[in-house]
Amino acid sequence: MTSEKEKELAALRKEIDGIDDRMAALFNDRMRLAGEIGRVKAEGGGAVADFNREKSILNRVAQGVDADKLTYMKQVFGTLFDVSKAYQTGFVDTDSPIGRKIAEAAASTPAEFPVRATVACQGIEGAYSMLACEKLFALSDIMYFKDWNGVFNAIEKGLCRYGILPIENSTAGSVNTVYDLILSHKFYVVRTVSMRIKHSLLAKKGTSLQDVKEIYSHEQAVVQCSAFLSAHPEIKVSVVENTAVAARTVAESGRADVAAISSPECAEIYGLAPIASGVQNADENYTRFICISRDLEIYPNADRISLVMTLPHVTGSLNKLLSKFSSLGLNLTKLESRPIGTGDFEFAFYFDFEGDVRKEEVRNLISELSLSIENFSFLGCYSEIR
Repeated sequence: MTSEKEKELAALRKEIDGIDDRMAALFNDRMRLAGEIGRVKAEGGGAVADFNREKSILNRVAQGVDADKLTYMKQVFGTLFDVSKAYQTGFVDTDSPIGRKIAEAAASTPAEFPVRATVACQGIEGAYSMLACEKLFALSDIMYFKDWNGVFNAIEKGLCRYGILPIENSTAGSVNTVYDLILSHKFYVVRTVSMRIKHSLLAKKGTSLQDVKEIYSHEQAVVQCSAFLSAHPEIKVSVVENTAVAARTVAESGRADVAAISSPECAEIYGLAPIASGVQNADENYTRFICISRDLEIYPNADRISLVMTLPHVTGSLNKLLSKFSSLGLNLTKLESRPIGTGDFEFAFYFDFEGDVRKEEVRNLISELSLSIENFSFLGCYSEIR
């Protein structure tokens, strides 16, 4: 760049610096007034959001903006509205049924997570859900169900206090069936556990890898062990409802040419022998399980929150929602979308973020979302163990 152009660029940047300084001062004044408005709303019982007011402001300021800059102006003011409302939540206690329920649960939940409980798991003895249950509870009475829907039903009907469900794997990704079932059941997440998953190839004693013509396992385990299976294309893969079921199927079969991809613990339980260990693609292979209950329980040190909601087909609706989290400095750890099957290309959005519902601004955000979004569910505030 020539010296003349460098001088021109420096002059333009100096002019922008002056504008930025004035904007910062004006922003400070605007936020101060937003805080005063928040105080007045708190005293008068007014809501933080006033969409008619926002629309009126946009229409007014747009008159002084060039046509080719209107879209950018709308984005800037949209962000300004969001940070103003986030600041106002510190002054306004947004009341809602879910806000009251959260406050009551946080105050009434015991200090210690229970060491013993009746727990619903999918599968049979030796399933990874059983292992996750043993990591969560020192003592547990496990009721096994054929599928994940049965676990949800057991919680809703009060057959078990807790249920264990896999939600995502570091190799295979989200367990979509569980995410889809979340929409049709009422429950709360009270804790999560992240477990390192090591798969073994189990067969009857005396069987070698060269003898195996068919392998049984769950679809998630098949994905997690795809490299091992690809290296043996001559072996047929049959999907069953659970890795422990796969081990039992091998044990009860009259064949010596079948094997199961299962947990190492299944070898002892079903009298099998490992003919290959660590057959998963990645050594650092983790599955995250959720522990659910019918009642809302919020234990001390709970620092993760899960929500699910549907958003309108309006340009920027997701971006506008995300800005609410950003304005409060809340870190989103997962965003998952799943079609809801209406035929209109509608999606449900699942949010996991770091936050504490004991903080008023976080509880106010949840209350605001519950009041402004038609299909909204608070799934829980919990901690995760490893």
